[in-house]
Amino acid sequence: MSSERYDSIWDALADSPQEAENLRLRAQLMRALAEAVNNWGMTQKDAAQRLQLTQPRLNDLLKGKVDKFSLDALVNMLAGANLKIEVEVTARAAA
Repeated sequence: MSSERYDSIWDALADSPQEAENLRLRAQLMRALAEAVNNWGMTQKDAAQRLQLTQPRLNDLLKGKVDKFSLDALVNMLAGANLKIEVEVTARAAA
């Protein structure tokens, strides 16, 4: 059994640092969207319409199926959720 250590779960799951960062960003957007949807207090059908999704696709979002969504798709959903995104880019700590 390998005893590799990773900085994050995404580093452990991904094949490259680029893929890990993409997964991390998608998960962060999905959490924000899911929280917004849960706060609306409406049916999944109505929430899906608001986000211009099908109900099964919304269900994938709420269940955290990160592999089913691209960054572009998640960013596009933010408008329907009345959310905005702000980007901050910083240097990584030296390894």
